[in-house]
Amino acid sequence: MIIALDGPAASGKSTTARLVAQRLGFRYLDTGAMYRALALAAQQRGMTDEAFASVLPSVRLDLGYDADGNQTVALDGEDVTAAIRTRDMGLAASAISRHAPVREYLVQMQQELGRRYSEEAGGAVLDGRDIGTVVFPQAELKVFVIADARTRAERRLAELEVRGEVYPDREAALDALEAELVARDHADAARAAGPLRAAPDAILLDTTELSPEEQVEIVVQHALARQ
Repeated sequence: MIIALDGPAASGKSTTARLVAQRLGFRYLDTGAMYRALALAAQQRGMTDEAFASVLPSVRLDLGYDADGNQTVALDGEDVTAAIRTRDMGLAASAISRHAPVREYLVQMQQELGRRYSEEAGGAVLDGRDIGTVVFPQAELKVFVIADARTRAERRLAELEVRGEVYPDREAALDALEAELVARDHADAARAAGPLRAAPDAILLDTTELSPEEQVEIVVQHALARQ
C-alpha cells in the first residue's frame, strides 16, 4: 500500500506521515529531505542549480533510519541529517526543485524506494509536494495537508528553535517566516515540473486546529478503510 501526503511547508505532513507509518508498521520516506540534500551537495560543489543537474549521477545519497525510526540522510558518506534542516536549506531546496532534471532524478529514486519499502513492510508513506500527482498517482490513499500561513510559521519557528537557532524578536521572526512560506507556496505551485497541487482524488486535511495525534488518527482511519 502506498500513502501519499502532499502539501506546503510546515503544514504538518512530515510529522503526520512519520507517525502514520509507525502506527501501521509501514516505512516512511521524507522526499523533501532528498531535495534538501541535493541543494547542499550543489552548495558544497560551488555549482549553480542548473550546472549541478549535469553531475547528479556522481552524488551519493543514502537514506536510513535511527533507533527511533526517524529518517537519516547521508551525502557522499557524510551524515547531513541535521545540516539540511536549516532555514536556508529549506529555501535552497525549493530553488533546486524547480529544475526538471533534478525532479526527474529524484522522482525515479522515490518510486524505486517506495515500491521497495512497500514490498518489505506491506506499505510505504511518502510526503512531499508531488507524491500523489507525479511520483505515485496510483497511490491507494492520497492526502493533501494544509494549514493557515501563520500557524505554519509558528510551527517552523518552533522547529528552528529546537535545533538551536535563536530569535530575540519572535514576532519579527514569525512575520519573516510567514512571508517566506507564502513566497515558497507560490514558487512551488507555479513551477513547471511537479507543481504543488492536490490530486483530484486527494482527501483535504486542514491541520490548523488539529493536534498531531488527531491528524494521524484521521489518516490512519482512511488507510484502514482502504486495506
